Amino acid sequence: MSKHYDLIAIGGGSGGLSVAERAARYQKRCAVVEVGELGGTCVNVGCVPKKVMWYGAEIAHCLEMAGDYGFSIEHNGFDWGKLVKKREDYISGINSWYHSYLADSEIDEIRGYARFVDAHTLEVGDETYSADHIVIATGGRPVTPDVPGADLGIDSDGFFALQQRPGRVAVVGAGYIAVEVAGVLNALGSEVSLYLRKQQFLRPFDAMLGEGLMEQMIEDGISIFPNTLVGSIEKDDGKITLVCDKGSRTPGIDQVIWAIGRTPNSDDLNLEAAGLATDKHGFVQTDALQNTPVEGIYAVGDITGREQLTPVAIAAARRLADRLFNNQPERRLDYENIPSVIFSHPPIGTVGLTETEARELHGDAVKIYQTRFTSMQYAFTKRRVHTAMKLVTVGAKEKVIGCHILGPGADEMLQGFAVAIRMGACKQDLDDTVAIHPTSAEELVTMR
Repeated sequence: MSKHYDLIAIGGGSGGLSVAERAARYQKRCAVVEVGELGGTCVNVGCVPKKVMWYGAEIAHCLEMAGDYGFSIEHNGFDWGKLVKKREDYISGINSWYHSYLADSEIDEIRGYARFVDAHTLEVGDETYSADHIVIATGGRPVTPDVPGADLGIDSDGFFALQQRPGRVAVVGAGYIAVEVAGVLNALGSEVSLYLRKQQFLRPFDAMLGEGLMEQMIEDGISIFPNTLVGSIEKDDGKITLVCDKGSRTPGIDQVIWAIGRTPNSDDLNLEAAGLATDKHGFVQTDALQNTPVEGIYAVGDITGREQLTPVAIAAARRLADRLFNNQPERRLDYENIPSVIFSHPPIGTVGLTETEARELHGDAVKIYQTRFTSMQYAFTKRRVHTAMKLVTVGAKEKVIGCHILGPGADEMLQGFAVAIRMGACKQDLDDTVAIHPTSAEELVTMR
């Protein structure tokens, strides 16, 4: 006999856990189906381990500057394996906490792959489970290209499985994962090359960010090859040779890392049995309330293809539970003005429209304020790190509709400015705010 729930979440990542947890607060009987580690991509092969490695890379950069600040430090190398061990112990603790939290919240944890039997029934292994509400929150996975020898490389998940630091690395990709991985490896001592299919990376972001970061990465010693397609990779005497479309061959590579995008985990759900179909990219389509076209089935997070960020999945999931079980019929996530950060070196923070997007929508009503400088932290160090900022405004009142920051501290300073922009701040509101001196953030309220 099938076990029945008020809500079942397919996927134990940020979205699935959040919708079940919030629904359980409303005294609903809930279950989460997951075959892998709880926490999903973010906890296991995404945000959390990435940020740990980013901190390690930042410490490496600080050690470079120590002499400039008068410290006499003997650098005896870096133990990659030790950092990985500490990182994985930390993640294991988070995984354990999730198991305990689900049990304490009386949320059933169902292990295995879920497949739809019909719109209200799932099959997991030899068991069936039904629910009034089913939430698809299965996330995505990295893409590997269809080129000869592709399996000789690793994807971003494989990067976190590395037990030793590779000496010479080729990172293939132009998105935020590519630049983050390249930056970490470079700072921790690898020789890094980055291969781009087109001229620039981070193309969906404001042009100032990609151009500024590329300049910094080149200064930091990363080799960047634009307009280059990787045609195949070969193994030769324990090393990898990268063969590009222009006929060039680059031998002696220790590791190739594919960072060319992600694809949704929708192919094994048997969606057709529930009357659902995906779009041409495999994403599950939803309306503004996270409803799919089938009543009682919803989707949140990366599986929807909308703003693929952990806090977005969490926010959408919690609001969905509020709507379904707490008499808030219009409760939903507003997908406009969502801030995001790229943990590059230096980091990038961005919210709102890019300059290009703003001009396409508002034409000559757009006014841009921007600045570029070297912060005091790097004013007298050998390693110079640039900061660049841009405010995008529109109309006579100069409403701020975009804020883009490249530089040390961008990740931390953006949150407060994102609140201001969401509340409709105008340039004069920023101008009327007393600056905190000396900081980089003060430039955002003193820009002329």
